[in-house]
Amino acid sequence: MPSDTPQVVLVTGASSGFGALTVRALARAGHTVHAGIRQTSTRNAPAVAELNRHAAEHSVSLHAVELDVTSQESADAAVDRVLAAEGRLDMVVHNAGHMVTGPAEAFTPEQLAQLYDVNVLGAQRVNRAALPHLRARGKGLLVWIGSSSTRGGCPPFLAPYFAAKAAMDALAVSYAAEVIRFGIDTAIVVPGAFTSGTNHFLNAGTPADTERAAAYDERYGALLTGLDKRLAALIPPDADAAQVAEAVVRIAALPSGTRPLRTHVDPARDGSEVVSAVADRVRAEFFHRVGLDDLLTAGSSL
Repeated sequence: MPSDTPQVVLVTGASSGFGALTVRALARAGHTVHAGIRQTSTRNAPAVAELNRHAAEHSVSLHAVELDVTSQESADAAVDRVLAAEGRLDMVVHNAGHMVTGPAEAFTPEQLAQLYDVNVLGAQRVNRAALPHLRARGKGLLVWIGSSSTRGGCPPFLAPYFAAKAAMDALAVSYAAEVIRFGIDTAIVVPGAFTSGTNHFLNAGTPADTERAAAYDERYGALLTGLDKRLAALIPPDADAAQVAEAVVRIAALPSGTRPLRTHVDPARDGSEVVSAVADRVRAEFFHRVGLDDLLTAGSSL
């Protein structure tokens, strides 16, 4: 896929945060972008109106598409609508996710399952909808928006979210080797903590078991209350969440087979890049040992 060819892109979780920034950046770069947003006619109607205003103001190809990643039917329908409109799909950006804060013990198993449903199973549903088309074409790109918490320094009281992001990262790494022989690239973008420019903390969920959560207040209440401020103190004043979107644009512009497996965007420098360099190199060396060299791209490890 030539680097100067406009691509047809589907981005999940595009109503706000990294997703909203990414669809706009990709559209400004000349790509045809479908912004996956759930509840487009009700809850997120204002986000859709703003998206349409942006598209008209900047004369870019940017369209909202109804997509609830917790529904396979919705994922299938969204991909079908993109294909009907454009005739093809080149790139999927797995961005949909939800954050929670609070003591791990106070979250019910059902809450953890709901979080995995969005952050992990959602990507699986979209892949099952999109990959048959990408495989048939023999080219494409999967971009996964991960988290530096998977391998970097990370605070407590975000365990369910961090666990889901780690699961998504493991899924992405496995997919990378399984789709490469179909000509499909994989790129994992690893943002650090951005306490502004996204709604992660503003919209974060809380534990359902309030009695158990209260048991932690005496010893950890002040820590929980000031968690976002502690993270913000680590972040340089010029850090901008739009850097994540810009990283996706740069990856999209690279020729197939040259894209790095992992791209870090971490102003706080929590150590994820260091650990990932070792982990990805170990994976690459293991593939060499078992004779699976062709499952590694040039950017599989540093």
